[in-house]
Amino acid sequence: MYDLIQRPRRLRRTEGIRRLIRENYVHVDDLIYPIFITHGENIKSEISSLPGNYHWSVDRVLEEVAEIVELRIPGILLFGVPDAKDEIGSAAWAEDGIVQQACQKIKEKYPNLLVITDVCLCQYTDHGHCGRLTKEGEVDNDSTLELLAKTALSHVLAGADMVAPSDMMDGRIAAIRKKLDKNGFSHIPILSYAVKYASNFYGPFRNAAHSAPKQGDRRSYQMDPPNIQEALREARLDVKEGADILMVKPGLAYLDVVKALADNFDLPIACYNVSGEYAMVKAAAEKGWIDEKNVIMEMMVSMKRAGADIIITYFAKEVAKLLQS
Repeated sequence: MYDLIQRPRRLRRTEGIRRLIRENYVHVDDLIYPIFITHGENIKSEISSLPGNYHWSVDRVLEEVAEIVELRIPGILLFGVPDAKDEIGSAAWAEDGIVQQACQKIKEKYPNLLVITDVCLCQYTDHGHCGRLTKEGEVDNDSTLELLAKTALSHVLAGADMVAPSDMMDGRIAAIRKKLDKNGFSHIPILSYAVKYASNFYGPFRNAAHSAPKQGDRRSYQMDPPNIQEALREARLDVKEGADILMVKPGLAYLDVVKALADNFDLPIACYNVSGEYAMVKAAAEKGWIDEKNVIMEMMVSMKRAGADIIITYFAKEVAKLLQS
């Protein structure tokens, strides 16, 4: 027999011991649930690429929000899918826009629910890019900043508690911060998509948001997947410009980046468990290839272990139910 002084298995023998020494936990307070607001009336339409998630018209969105509140999920992230698009995405900052209407309706009924709004133009432009285009078809960074700032302000005027710019334009955090402060909203935090990669995991979202580019791609403004030093540089700039929370998107394939941000910055770190990551689990579960519930929780704890304080996920309702059970 071997003379084993250290036996790590002693601390794995029972569920009680494992719970006692568990290092990372997922809590319902970590979760943010994305919701897609669409035009029209009496709409609850399941998104084919995101089974279990729906397009909601403004008049029915409180049905979804009521469940979120009941599950004690602290916040939601709103995305708009408008009926009218144009070259500059003017519906994004319209006073009567669908996100603006949804904000007002939700905050009237549930004033304590955290309402975060995605600030971008891709769903609202007829070309599908995240900013104003030049005559040559390139996204014009600097002329886009004012449009993003106007959009953020319109969301806050409608009741949003926090804005989340996802466009990846240079200087957009500073532009939004300046616009909000100038209009008396210095108390409104900015959750920055600080590190957003040009990823192949976004396909189901683009189907859901009707936001795929009509031409070209987004690699000139979203980050190249092999880069991590660039991620630190982007995050550092956003901190300097006034970001309050830093986010990494996607999450699961970029956990090393989540850890790098957690190790280098003293702000809360958010992680977006994106649509492609969600859809892969759903597809594999439908085939019977994985234990869906356990895989979901393993994914969630991996993000917490990497250093995420906040997880934005289409699984939020399922995770909340699993935690309750």
